[in-house]
Amino acid sequence: MLGLREKMEERSKALPPGEGKRSAAAPPDAEVIDRPLRRRFAPSYKLRIVEEADRCTEPGDVGRLLRREGLYTSHLTAWRKAARSGSLQALSKKRGRKAERNPLEEKVRKLEREKARLEHELHKARLIIDVQGKVAGLLGLSLEDGKNL
Repeated sequence: MLGLREKMEERSKALPPGEGKRSAAAPPDAEVIDRPLRRRFAPSYKLRIVEEADRCTEPGDVGRLLRREGLYTSHLTAWRKAARSGSLQALSKKRGRKAERNPLEEKVRKLEREKARLEHELHKARLIIDVQGKVAGLLGLSLEDGKNL
């Protein structure tokens, strides 16, 4: 005679799949996503993981870190390369709309450039006048009234 356990196993084999035990929980969602979503990592996260991996000293520490974070060695390799080239620091800047600029800012910059140019020309003019005064003094000429001394 078959035992109770063996009878239960035979019944579960005879039932179609999914008809055995029923639970009060809702059935799983059968919707299939047409394309899996690609994971995205923030540059600050990448830098943190690279720095943490660089601090690992014991054998197996890096593997534990990658398993804990759910990452692959290829992630770490690519992120280390990006960190060496400096592109991770550049990526940490915010993207999106630029802050609104003051409409007079361009005019102010233009006027500052013109002021600097005029100051340079004034400096040259003063040097020329100084040299003319010294030459006139050597030649015995008076620049104020245009007569010889």
